[in-house]
Amino acid sequence: MIQKKSYSSFDINQLKLLIPVLIPVIVLSVFPLIRGIYLGFTDYRLGSPIQFNGFDNYVNMLNDIYFWKSFQVGFLWTFIVTFLQIILGLGLAVLLNSKMRLTKLSRVIILIPWAMPPIIRGIMWKLMYDVDSGVFNYLLIDMGIINQPINWLNSFEWAIPSIIVVGVWGEMPKAAIFILAGLQTMSKNLFEAARLDGANAWQEFRYIILPHLKPVLAAVISLSFIWNFNTFGLVWVLTQGGPGGTTRLPMLAAYEEAFRYGNVGYAAAIGNVVVIAVSVALYFYLRHQFKQRLV
Repeated sequence: MIQKKSYSSFDINQLKLLIPVLIPVIVLSVFPLIRGIYLGFTDYRLGSPIQFNGFDNYVNMLNDIYFWKSFQVGFLWTFIVTFLQIILGLGLAVLLNSKMRLTKLSRVIILIPWAMPPIIRGIMWKLMYDVDSGVFNYLLIDMGIINQPINWLNSFEWAIPSIIVVGVWGEMPKAAIFILAGLQTMSKNLFEAARLDGANAWQEFRYIILPHLKPVLAAVISLSFIWNFNTFGLVWVLTQGGPGGTTRLPMLAAYEEAFRYGNVGYAAAIGNVVVIAVSVALYFYLRHQFKQRLV
């Protein structure tokens, strides 16, 4: 009985210590999430009273070509950016893990793009993509590759590739650092034994590095997918969803519905669908991690 009482007392004291942390989380995260779910079942418009309309928003969503186009663009953006982040991040991590000069300094430098806020990244790259004074058009014309400036961010042909480059550049260092942490947990004896058996660099990578990195790669891929699918600030600064909705990601679609057209209830419904899509991805990630621990 004494042990039970002390254990309960310990739990209460721990809970008291967590209250200052829990209050901001509840106010800034949990409460807006619950309110967003509720608004998704209303026809609330800015300046109008809130009226419950059941599943009308979700039924209308099924026939909304702009909603489906935003999800199509969102998945295209997410898959391509995530794939390139992982491939390039893996290569960069292997390079940083090798015995090269100024390794520590290089690790700090590659983190600079990730350390920048998305808005700052967007502004910087928007200036470089500028039609009249951007560095890309200047260099390409100077080298004779193109004859006239390219309107990178307002072209149906170049808008998606342009924002993909920015997305990969900004988030690749994060993947590289996570993968590098996984590489540094590997025993050097494995590589020494492989070299004694005559293994080359490719065989070491395929049969030693990749199998060891499977849990790390699963985590990085899953989390990168979630973060990329929820991208808003970066793309909004670069293109605001244009031209003609070519870069209109789901979160941009929700923002436009709420603050450009005043359809707050419908925008909340879009946000709820995004939450469901992200939750499904998170479910598969957690299930994979649980299976790895059981093995």
